[in-house]
Formats: sequence, structure tokens, C-alpha cells
Amino acid sequence: MSQKTSEMNGPERVRSTAGWHNAPAFTGLSQSVLQEIDERSIRRSFGEGGIIFLEGDPVAGLFIVESGTVKISRFSKDGREHIVHFLQQEATFNDVAVLDGGPNPVTAIAHTAATVSSITRDELQNVARHYPELGWALAQSIARRTRFLVNQVQDLSMRNVRGRLAGLLLEEAARAQEQTISRVLTQDDMAARLGTVRDVVGRALRGLAADGIIQFDRHQIIILDINRLSVEADV
Repeated sequence: MSQKTSEMNGPERVRSTAGWHNAPAFTGLSQSVLQEIDERSIRRSFGEGGIIFLEGDPVAGLFIVESGTVKISRFSKDGREHIVHFLQQEATFNDVAVLDGGPNPVTAIAHTAATVSSITRDELQNVARHYPELGWALAQSIARRTRFLVNQVQDLSMRNVRGRLAGLLLEEAARAQEQTISRVLTQDDMAARLGTVRDVVGRALRGLAADGIIQFDRHQIIILDINRLSVEADV
């Protein structure tokens, strides 16, 4: 991808206001640490489709989603996208690059209009020198990210597309806390996230519908039988 970072409000930036205080990754940190991070952070707003940072560029810092949805992706040499995950409010990202100092390992895109806050690697190191507890919190964040990626590898190697799709629908239902899933994810998005192509996802969705497990209703997917869907996902 060769697009430039696209900020909805131009280059103007304003200081963050306490977004980090609610980050699950930083649960347990003292208020003094969180306040220090806030004071060194920058907030930016992006329109839908705006590039927050690109894979392979120099480390952009540690980020947190303050509002909206951010898509984390990797791209093959031929431009094919693989969606790693979608992040929403209070989720942090790019911790790998900010810790090892290497280039951004992924591309971050505003899937919807989104506001994010970020702190540079140098600023984060300065805070960690004064507050060693921050280092442990970051280590735990990396451990959780590693566990997530291990589970993704297992999904790709051990479950077929129908099973992976069932798992994805269960995740979306859990996130929405209901069995009606808004069609925010297109079939292209689902395919990119599941490591397949749109046509295969479409067949799998139609198969689940034909078996009475899900139902389509305009721009929504309704889970009719969550127990059978769980069996399909092998969870």
C-alpha cells in the first residue's frame, strides 16, 4: 500500500484526555503513570478508510482507540489483504514495534471514522524509566497478543472455512452482546479475516442459513441456534 496517512482534521493535533485510563492493557497501573502517559500523548481523528500507519514504516508509537473501529491488516506482495483483527474503544495496538523498535508489523486503517491517541517509543521509554511497573504491563500485553496469534494459527491450520466463520460469528455476537449481528463486516472483510476468498465465505454463510443455524435479515445476520453454531466452531 502506498497511501498516505489520512487525518480527518488535517495535521492539527491536540493532547489526549485520559484515554489510557480505561485501557485493559494498563489495568492496575497507578494513576500517576497513566497521567504521565496522557500528558505525553497526541490525539488524532481519521475519516473512514484513513491510514493511521503503514506496515514497514518506522515505528509509529503505541496507540489506543478512543472511538470508532480500527482495522489491523497485513498485505501480501500482490496486494492481498489479511485482516488480523478489528479493534474498538480502549484497545491498544502496535505494542510489538514500540517495544522492539522495529518497523510497524501491520497496517492500521480507520474502518469507521475513528479517534486514536498515541505515544512515541521515546516518550514511552522515558515513562518506563521512572515507573518500572509500566514495563510489566507492556509485557503482559505482548503475552496476550501472542496468545491471540497462536489461536489464529491454530484456527487456520485445524478448522475449515465453515468452522472459522462460525467462530467469527460467535465472536461478533459476544462483542455485540446479542444474537443479531450488524453487517458491518462485508463478505470481503470476513474473507480477509478468515484467510480465504469472498465466494467461499458466501457459500459457507448460505450453508449455515440452509441448515437453520443463521438467518439473513437485510443488513443483519441473526443467529437462530447458538448451540449448533458453537458445535460448528468446535468450541
